[in-house]
Amino acid sequence: MGPGPGLACDISLNTQLTPDQRRRFQNVDTIRRLLAESRTVAIVGLSSDPQRPSHFVATYLQHEGYRIVPVTPRAGTILGERTYPDLTSIPFPVDLVDVFRPGHECVGVAQQAIAAGIKAIWFQLRINALEAAELAERAGLTVVLDRCMKMEHGRWGGTLHWAGMNTEIITARKPRRIPA
Repeated sequence: MGPGPGLACDISLNTQLTPDQRRRFQNVDTIRRLLAESRTVAIVGLSSDPQRPSHFVATYLQHEGYRIVPVTPRAGTILGERTYPDLTSIPFPVDLVDVFRPGHECVGVAQQAIAAGIKAIWFQLRINALEAAELAERAGLTVVLDRCMKMEHGRWGGTLHWAGMNTEIITARKPRRIPA
């Protein structure tokens, strides 16, 4: 899981994943590629409550140029985007699914992502979704598990330290922003 030639330390974030699982589901190159290549992100479990982490992450991603697609059983709009009840109801291509649901619901979300033909799924920080991650990986999806998309974007985009977070990236080079 090489973070690059001497530019970063390996952040474990107190993960409960084994070293092998971390290599499979927290690969730095995979994370950076997903952040750079994904433009449309379906957020499963996006809340309309601005105090919820899903709303905060979606607002950030929208500000950074990603199109967010709220996936929630409640009809309406969130952050100006129409909501959809599930991933298979979205009538346009989605690059990545960002999951904010309890671990016991994640297998169903992974099955929906597979059925919808979505190529990547990201299970947010502290979601116990190993079974869902392994199912998605076996189906050919790119998988990130137990990482926060917003934190990783800020970390690799060079802005996370602005909020006082230790990114564990040690370099004198000015970071290149992740393209929007």
